[in-house]
Amino acid sequence: MRIEELLPPFPLPVRSLCLRCPISSFEFDQVSLASVDEVATFAVEKRRREHLTGRWLLAQALDQWGVNSNQIEVKRTELRAPVLSYLPGVWLNTPLPSISIGHAADWAYVALIEHDWSIGIDAEPADRGIAENAFDLMARGEELDWLRQNPSHAIELWTSKESIQKALQMGMHLNPRKIEIPIGEGIRNISIEKSIIQLENWNYDGVNISVAWHDKPLRIRTPEDDLLDATVKAMQEQEWGVGCKITLGKV
Repeated sequence: MRIEELLPPFPLPVRSLCLRCPISSFEFDQVSLASVDEVATFAVEKRRREHLTGRWLLAQALDQWGVNSNQIEVKRTELRAPVLSYLPGVWLNTPLPSISIGHAADWAYVALIEHDWSIGIDAEPADRGIAENAFDLMARGEELDWLRQNPSHAIELWTSKESIQKALQMGMHLNPRKIEIPIGEGIRNISIEKSIIQLENWNYDGVNISVAWHDKPLRIRTPEDDLLDATVKAMQEQEWGVGCKITLGKV
C-alpha cells in the first residue's frame, strides 16, 4: 500500500504528521482500529471502504509516531469526534496524540499532533466546483459577497472550514457560516469559540489540503485514569515514600 507524507509549506509549531493513501478494500480483521459496531452501521460499501482505509492508515501513522496501535482504540466524543484511548487493561497513561481523519476523491487522510494540541485535516480536488446556490450555506455577509465574486476559491474555503470544525472537534455542530476565513496566503489565525485557530492551505498533486490546529485538545477519561489518579492520591496522603524510608532504616 502506497503511503504519502503531506508536508505543509510552513511547518507546524509542534510535532505533527499528515499522511494519505488510496482508498482500498480491507477486511475487518485487517484493521485493528476499526469498531465492528461502527462498521456494521454502513449501508454503502463505499463508506465502509473509506472507514476501514482511514482506520488502517491511522494505525500506520501511530506506528510511525512511536505508539503501539495494538494497544489503542478509537472512541467518539458526544459530538462524534474521534479520540484515541488505551484499550481497557493496558494500564498506560502516556499521553496520546490528537488525531483527525478525512476522505476525499478515493484517498484517505490522517493527521496527528502532540497530545496537548488538537488538529483537523480536510482535502478536496482543487478543480472541484461547488454550485453557487450552495454558497449561502457556507458563508454569510461580506464573506458571502466575496465568495460570489471569487467562486474559484470555494473549495479552499470549504476545506478550510471543515478542517476548523474538526480541530474544534465539533464537526457540523459548528455552523460553517459562523467561521469566517481571512483570504490570503501562509498561516492564518482565526478567533472562534473562544479559541485561536491556526490554518494552513496548500495544493498537493491537484488536491487542496487544509490543516487547522490549536492548543485546546479534548481527551476522554477512562476507568484506568480514575484508578491511577486515586492510587497516586492515596500514596501521597499515606506518605508511602516516607514509610519505605523508615522501614529501610530499621533493617
